[in-house]
Amino acid sequence: MTFPDLEPTTTTTATNTTRLKRQLAEQAIAQATKGDWATAAETNRKILELGPDVEAENRLAKALWELGRLAEAREHYQNALALDPGNQIAERNVARLRLLLSEVGEQTMPAPPGAKAPASIFVEETGKTGFAYLIDLAPPAVLAQANPGDLVDLRPDGNRLVAYCNGLRIGVVEPRVAARLLKLIADGNKYLAGITSLGDRDVRLIIREVYQDPRNYGKVSFPTAAKSTDLRPYTKGTLLREDEELEEELEEDVEDEEIEDLARVLPPESTSDEAFEEEEIDLDEG
Repeated sequence: MTFPDLEPTTTTTATNTTRLKRQLAEQAIAQATKGDWATAAETNRKILELGPDVEAENRLAKALWELGRLAEAREHYQNALALDPGNQIAERNVARLRLLLSEVGEQTMPAPPGAKAPASIFVEETGKTGFAYLIDLAPPAVLAQANPGDLVDLRPDGNRLVAYCNGLRIGVVEPRVAARLLKLIADGNKYLAGITSLGDRDVRLIIREVYQDPRNYGKVSFPTAAKSTDLRPYTKGTLLREDEELEEELEEDVEDEEIEDLARVLPPESTSDEAFEEEEIDLDEG
């Protein structure tokens, strides 16, 4: 026996729930973008009250991690894995949190203000933005305290360009990139950097020239043609793009995260070795 008069009501309810979840997701992402992690956590909890949601679990875990509530963060990443056993974001972060929990316990200090890189770093501008790998990485317990999207401080140290995140040394910029930037920094250029992806043995940065000294007029920080791509450091599905393998999934996500004015980001592969060999910089140049 059917009840046709009930079907429209059921359909309408499902549609309204979907719409509400999407609106709440947009709010949660906007709150996280502003660093309002406590409010973002509560908003994601409201989404979960409407039913299971992998991305809300991931976002809630991320917010709790930023608030220093590590054990709770791991619990929600595990919830995401229970819903989607192949979810790479949750899987990777469960492993990172397992290590971090063994080092610092179930709770740590919340992320300090200014720990996140400004969105402007991630906007493509040919010649002014490029990617680099870190070498001589810090121990996994230190790397576990950094996250994609975190601001990185680049400090010259002799012929090395050392990367610090949240006050901790996380590695050294690969020589092919560092050699050029060190010369430009010595002549007055300034740069900002942010983490684009992070693993136990693989940390990649995006580096942006934010000031060019007049002495460096005509000298390009990243002399390579940018390939068009649609990689964004922020995505609605995961808040932060944490793994290169998720590129296709994130591009197809209808909730393409929060920061709509982020245009395009250079892929790591576009900054080739040859690019840094095209021209040499003479420090004696006038």
